[in-house]
Amino acid sequence: MGGVPSDDDADQTRPTLLPALAREVEEFVSTAGWDQAPQLFALVPTAELIAQQPELRAQLDPAAALTPIAQEELPGEDLGDALASIVWPDAVTGCAVAQEIVVLPPDAEAEIDSVAHAEDTSVLRRVAAEHPQRREARLVAAVLRDGTAACVLRLRGDQDRPDEIVEHPELAPNLTGALLQTLRP
Repeated sequence: MGGVPSDDDADQTRPTLLPALAREVEEFVSTAGWDQAPQLFALVPTAELIAQQPELRAQLDPAAALTPIAQEELPGEDLGDALASIVWPDAVTGCAVAQEIVVLPPDAEAEIDSVAHAEDTSVLRRVAAEHPQRREARLVAAVLRDGTAACVLRLRGDQDRPDEIVEHPELAPNLTGALLQTLRP
């Protein structure tokens, strides 16, 4: 049966709902390519969005429980500070953020630890950015008010290897924790 899922349907699809939304956000962001600033998305109930803005019906999937809505550019350069300043209204069921990061292999940890004493995070970023085994990646972290989290990581490919997708709810626990704080009353 089509249409908007009931609360029972939403409970049954909840384990797959948020990972699917995180993938949807990552796919949306990826259409603009790489080298983008972090992007924030509100996750709102589709039925409520259509009820408030019926002109959007043709652009939305009315069967989707939630719809991601891109927000304005985040203020400042520090994602943590930007997220700390956000408080969502009750109409927002969850949120997601997409950001580009550098991923290092586990054996690079010793090199990072040698400069970890530096309080200036720009030193750590420089070491990571200059590491010969670094890989650029796009991380999407998404959370719901009930504490559910999902993460999708797209490792950027090159001439020797294609893009690689990794999904796991605990890829970025600090980031999902910061996102959950934006949903607290």
